[in-house]
Order: sequence, then structure tokens, then C-alpha cells
Amino acid sequence: MSQPESAVADAQAGGRSGQEPLAKLAKRYGLRRAIARPRFPVYLRQLWQRRHFILTYATSRNVTKYSNSALGQLWQVLTPLLNAGIYFLMFGLILGGNKNIDNYPAFLLTGMFIFTFTQRTVTAGAKSISGNLSMIRALHFPRASLPLAYTIQELQQLAISMGVLLALVVATQEWPTWYWLMIPVVLLLQTMFNVGAGLVVARLGATMRDLNQLLPFITRTWLYASGVFFSIQDKVVDAAQLPQWVANVMYLNPAASFIEWMREILIATHNPEYGHHPPPMVWMSCVFWAVFALGFGFWFFWRSEERYGRG
Repeated sequence: MSQPESAVADAQAGGRSGQEPLAKLAKRYGLRRAIARPRFPVYLRQLWQRRHFILTYATSRNVTKYSNSALGQLWQVLTPLLNAGIYFLMFGLILGGNKNIDNYPAFLLTGMFIFTFTQRTVTAGAKSISGNLSMIRALHFPRASLPLAYTIQELQQLAISMGVLLALVVATQEWPTWYWLMIPVVLLLQTMFNVGAGLVVARLGATMRDLNQLLPFITRTWLYASGVFFSIQDKVVDAAQLPQWVANVMYLNPAASFIEWMREILIATHNPEYGHHPPPMVWMSCVFWAVFALGFGFWFFWRSEERYGRG
């Protein structure tokens, strides 16, 4: 009898009699689980080896996402624009959110486009595992490929949206400067944060089926706390007379940090309070959240690698 056949026979006998645990039998015969979690460095190498699959999968999802709609890919630009129009009417004009903010249209549009990138990535990441169970159960690949592909999909859509945003900002007489060269740096850090956040919610969404129902409320609260349609300094400190540390805590919110830094780069000619360089607290917050979220997100997702698709 060959060694594998002997191992199977021993396992069946041990399982019936209960004399030897299956794990001990597997170790004695040098067997291991068919889908075992690899070591973390190996896992990262496997992801890199499948980079072409991740990119192709993200691109194909982008192509098919709006294929059944009349306006097609225009919806990825129209959605934040329509949201910005509603918020401009409600919060800018009716509720007076545009007071003490020069060039409020550019202020609001920048906040909406930057926040939408993170919001859509987190929302898509939460469904990346639970929405692809058939693929996970049929094929063997690093499961982090799916939330990564969803993030790349949103990044591809952002590339078009940023072109529209820059054109609209110029239309409000904010002319390009050398500081616009910092835009890719901010977007790179935001993408790093989005990857980490997407991986975290992907693991949570794989086990917490109610997460998709809670996410709209979570992201809406996040929207209101990120200063998308109002100035945090003006509303929190000047109007509400709250201590400065309250505003500082709100600035440390990752979404608010990325929004504020992008506004500092794009909006500089109308409001003297907006210099070309963001306060150190803002860009330091962006760097921290990017590095922390990326590292923690990969580790947190990898810890449950072998449990995705089961049950």
C-alpha cells in the first residue's frame, strides 16, 4: 500500500476509533490542508503574481457596470455632480453654508469628488467577498485580489472624475499652479488608505451580513463629519464656539484630511486662509492613515484567508 493510501486508511481507522487525532496523522505523513493560509510574505508575492488578473477583472467590471444604461460611463461623473448640486442648494444656499467661504462651488466639488472615491471603495469592498462566493469556491487564488480589484475599479473611475473636477475648478477661476503637481501624491495616499479600508470591510462583510445594511448610515455620518459642504474651522470653532481641539479631531478624520489637503492645493487664489501648503497636522494625518490602513488592512484580511467562502 502506498503512503497516501496508508495515510487515508489510518485516518479512517483513527477517525472511527478516536485513537489518533486527524491533525496528528496529517503531521506524521507530511500532509497539509489543500487551502491553507500561506505566510504573510508569501501571500503578498502571490498577490503580485496575480496583478494582471486583478487589473483585468477591475477593468472588465468598469466596462460592464454601466453597459445597460443609456448614459453609460457618464454616470460615474454625473453622480457626484448631482450630489454636489443638491448639497449646494440645501447647505450652500438655503442653510447658508457658503458664508465665509470664497469660491464655494470649487470648495464643495472638491469635497464631494474626494469623499465619493473613499465612500464607493468602502461600499464596494464590503460586498467583494460575499458577492463573489461562487468564484471563491470554484477557484484558488488570494482572496485579497477581489477587494483590490474593486479599489482599482474605483480608481479608474476617479481618473475620469478628476479630469472633470480640474476643469470645473479652472472654470471657477482657480488657475493651475506648480502645487497641482502634488495632486498625484494626495491621491496615492488616499488610494493606500482605501485599499486598507476596503480589505477591513471585506473581511467584516464576509461574516456580518447586516453590514451592507448599516454602511449607508455609517458613510452618511462620515460625510457629515468630514466637512464636505462646510468649513470645519468656521462652523465648529467660529460659529459653534467649540474648543479648537474639537476641530482638530475632525481634521484628523482620514476623509477630512484628504479633502482638506486637496482643497489646499486646488483653492488658493480667492481665500487668504487657504495657502498652498496644508497645515502639518493635515498632511501628517494623511500619511499616517495611508500607511496604517494599508498595513493593518492586509494583515487583518490575511488572518481569515482560509475561512472566506465557507459556510
